[in-house]
Amino acid sequence: MKRGFASDNNAPVHPLIMDALQRANDGHCIAYGDDLYTSRAVEKIKEIFGTSSEVFFVFTGTAANVLGLTAATRPFNSIVCAETAHIHTDECGAPERFTGCKILSIPTGNGKITPAQVTKHLHGFGFEHHSQPGVVSITQATELGTLYTLQEIKELAELAHANGLLLHVDGARLANAAVALSCSFGDMITGTGVDILSFGGTKNGLMYGEAIVFLNSQLAENFKYIRKQGMQLASKMRYIAAQFDAYLTNDLWKSLAEHANAMARLLAQEVAKIPGIQITQPVQANGVFAILPPEIIPQLQKEYFFYVWDEMRSEVRWMCSWDTTEEDVLRFTEILSKAMESRK
Repeated sequence: MKRGFASDNNAPVHPLIMDALQRANDGHCIAYGDDLYTSRAVEKIKEIFGTSSEVFFVFTGTAANVLGLTAATRPFNSIVCAETAHIHTDECGAPERFTGCKILSIPTGNGKITPAQVTKHLHGFGFEHHSQPGVVSITQATELGTLYTLQEIKELAELAHANGLLLHVDGARLANAAVALSCSFGDMITGTGVDILSFGGTKNGLMYGEAIVFLNSQLAENFKYIRKQGMQLASKMRYIAAQFDAYLTNDLWKSLAEHANAMARLLAQEVAKIPGIQITQPVQANGVFAILPPEIIPQLQKEYFFYVWDEMRSEVRWMCSWDTTEEDVLRFTEILSKAMESRK
């Protein structure tokens, strides 16, 4: 299939990840995570986020979010997030179904929520007719490609903790955020006071698999049962773990994310040269959002597939990946420029 700009999920598995899977596919290993591959990957993740953290592998990002939130809540709780949050818009209601919690979404133009916005939902404590605020959830990088600064994450964590809540981070594109902010994973998560992380890699070169990282280890006390009930206990866990081991070796995650981000910046630069196109969000990670004339979108999608983000505004999303090339970007923007010219 031809490369496109639809999703970084569409990109192939990086060769070094595939090599790691092949090496793991040698002989028998004890099932359900009691193997050397899993223990090695867990130790690497603990070295990043702290030795007191607890790490659990699952199959998907939705599972990481849903089960992590399940461990942190009771069904009478509420979860506060941006209206664009993946847990609110793209998980088919799974967080609400499996946690039993009410999701309170905050309208936001840039995908980010602020302490002032969250504070408006921090009321009704102890009132039995009101869902009890339990978790603040943010996405880093956001669904709109924007970034929280470390200080912004810290302020949200402090607000949450001051009111007895926890802070959850959906880190599906955490690598893209870390390289953009020139910081380590530990600085961004452990250093800011995050309690639960959904640590993704599928959008950055992995075949599949995510890690739930509990910075607050008390939350993990009964999580092995939650993971099993949630149908996410992999019998052949070594194949998830081996990918993370390779991903975190020699900063592979970093080089892949740096490339994807660089391609997004190049795409934005080239698009900015074309009159009549509005880029709607700061290009801070590996996504570019823009408003196009609706009549040119179908033809462009035939050349390089991408998704319409907001049909009402004719806003599209272009995602760059670890395997996006400069040639892809320049060829696509050439086609885009010609399509715009043809309208005159």
